Amino acid sequence: MTRLVIADDHAIVREGLKRIVSEVADMQVVGEAADGLQVMHCVRELEFDVLILDLSMPGRSGMETIKLVRAEKPRIRILVLSMHQELQYAVRAIKAGASGYLTKESAPDQLEQAIRKIAAGGAYVSAEVAEQLALGAMPGNEGHPHESLSDREFEVFQRLVAGDSVTDIALKLNLSVKTVSTHKANLMRKMGLNNSSELVRYALKHGLADSLDS
Repeated sequence: MTRLVIADDHAIVREGLKRIVSEVADMQVVGEAADGLQVMHCVRELEFDVLILDLSMPGRSGMETIKLVRAEKPRIRILVLSMHQELQYAVRAIKAGASGYLTKESAPDQLEQAIRKIAAGGAYVSAEVAEQLALGAMPGNEGHPHESLSDREFEVFQRLVAGDSVTDIALKLNLSVKTVSTHKANLMRKMGLNNSSELVRYALKHGLADSLDS
C-alpha cells in the first residue's frame, strides 16, 4: 500500500485528487495539508510514502517546503503538482529535492503513473525538464538571467510580476518589507533590469507571467 499526503490550499483540488486516488486499490490518502506548516505537521506525525505538493500555497514557499521535508524525512518522495507549465518551475523543484513534477492540467491522466514511478524510487519528469537538468549540469552553460536567482528571489520575482507591492509580498511571505526590498534589488541587478515594466516584459517573453494563488 502506497500512503499519500496531499498538500494544496484549495479544498476542491484536494478532493479531486483524493477521488482519483480512491479508484486505485493499493493507494491510500492518510493526510491533508493546506499550507507549509501543516505539511511539516504531517511529516512529523504521520507515516507515509509520497507527498503530493502544490508549489503555490500561502506562507512558506513550495521550494522551501521541499527542502525542509527532505531534510527531516529524506525517504519521503515528493511529487510536485503545479499550475505552472514553465520548465523553470519544474527544474527548480527537482533541484530542491522533488522526485517528480506534474501540471494540474495533466494530473487526471498521469497522477497514478507518476505516484507509482516515484514511490518505486524513480523520477517522473517530462523529457524537456530532463534535458534542462542535463544542460544545467554542463560546464559553461549560464542559461537565462532568471535561472541565476535564488528560490526566494524567484518567488519575489513571481509576485512582483503578478502585480503585488513589496508590502503585499512581505505580508504573504511573512517577511519584513526591508528583506523583500533587498530581494527585489538583488533580482533586478542579477537580471539587468531597471524597473517594473522591464520586469513584466521579461516575464512575458520567457513565459513566467502565470498568475499566482493568493
